[in-house]
Amino acid sequence: MHMAARHPGEQLPQNFCSPGFRMNSLFLLLLVLLFSKDFSGVDGKKWKGEGTTPNLDSIIIGRCYEYIRIVNPAVGEKNCSELLEAFKKAFMNKDPCNILPSDYELFINLSQHSIPPNKSLFWENNQFLVSSYAARTRRYMPLGDTLIGAFGDLLNWCGQANNTEVDDSCPTTEECENNAVESFWRIASINYAKQSSGIIHVMLNGSATGGAYPLKGFFADFEIPNLQKERISQIEIWVMDDIGGPDLDSCGKGSVQTLETQLKEMGYDITCIDNYKSVLFLLCLDHPDHPSCPVVSSALSAQRGCVFSDQGGSWNRLTLISFAAFVLQIHFNLLNQFA
Repeated sequence: MHMAARHPGEQLPQNFCSPGFRMNSLFLLLLVLLFSKDFSGVDGKKWKGEGTTPNLDSIIIGRCYEYIRIVNPAVGEKNCSELLEAFKKAFMNKDPCNILPSDYELFINLSQHSIPPNKSLFWENNQFLVSSYAARTRRYMPLGDTLIGAFGDLLNWCGQANNTEVDDSCPTTEECENNAVESFWRIASINYAKQSSGIIHVMLNGSATGGAYPLKGFFADFEIPNLQKERISQIEIWVMDDIGGPDLDSCGKGSVQTLETQLKEMGYDITCIDNYKSVLFLLCLDHPDHPSCPVVSSALSAQRGCVFSDQGGSWNRLTLISFAAFVLQIHFNLLNQFA
C-alpha cells in the first residue's frame, strides 16, 4: 500500500512519540551497533590479524625460482607453478579457522628435499640472527632456508569460506588455532625435524624475557618430538645474549637446563655453549664499540699502536670495521675447511 508523504509541520502519531517506542528504538539501535562490531571488527575487518601479503603469488613464484636456480640448485628441478597451486589448495575456499596441517601434505611432498647432515639449525626468539648466520644455506640450512620455508617466510595468508579470493584480514592464533599460517609452520617444522641428521644445532636467545627455551613453542612441540634419534650424533645448543641485553638464561640454568635435561633423558649427546664465538662475531659487526665484542676490542687495542700516513691519522671507523669483517671471514673459512 502506498503511503502519502507527510507534510512539513504535521505531527507524528502519538505512539511514535511514546516513551515505550523510544526505548524500543534505542534497544534496536544498540543491538545493531553490537552486531556490527562483532561481525565487522576494526576498520570493517573480520579478523584481528594482518591480511594476506599483497602480490603473494608473484612473491612465492619468484622465491621458488630463485631457490632452485640460485640459492640451492641441488634440490633439482621443481615445477614452481605446481607448487604454488598445491600450497594455495590447502587454504583457499575454506574456513580460515579450519585449516589443518594435513591440508598441506601435497605441497610438502612436492617441495621437500634433503637437508645435508650437520646443516640443520633450529631456533627460538632470534629468527633474523639465525637467517644472517646461516647465509642462505652456505653455512647452515634452517627451516626458513629450505624450499618449503621459502614459501612462507615473513609472509601472511588466508582464504575465505566459499570464496576463491584471499582475505584482507586473517585470524590470529589467539582467535583460532587451526589457521592457515599456524598449520603451515606446524607441518613444515615436523617435516624439517624428520629430515635433520648428524650434528643438530639449536640457537636460543639468552635475553628473551620468557626464557631462552619456551616450553610451548615450535621447537618443543613439533620439532623435538619428531627428531629421528638414530640419525643424530649430537645436539649442540648455542645460547646467545643480545649485545647490551640482559643475561637472563644460560647453559645449565633456567629453561636451558630444562632443555638439556629433557634431551639427555631422551638419550641425546648434548653440548651447550654460551655466546658461541662465531655467532658473537657476527653480532659485533653491528656493535663494534661494545665491550662484549672481542674482535673489535682487539682491533681497538691494535689501533692505538698503528699509525699510517693517511693524513697522519690512525685507522678510521670504516677501516676498523673492514678489518673486523676480514678477521671474521678468515674465521668462517677456517671453520668451513674443518667442518
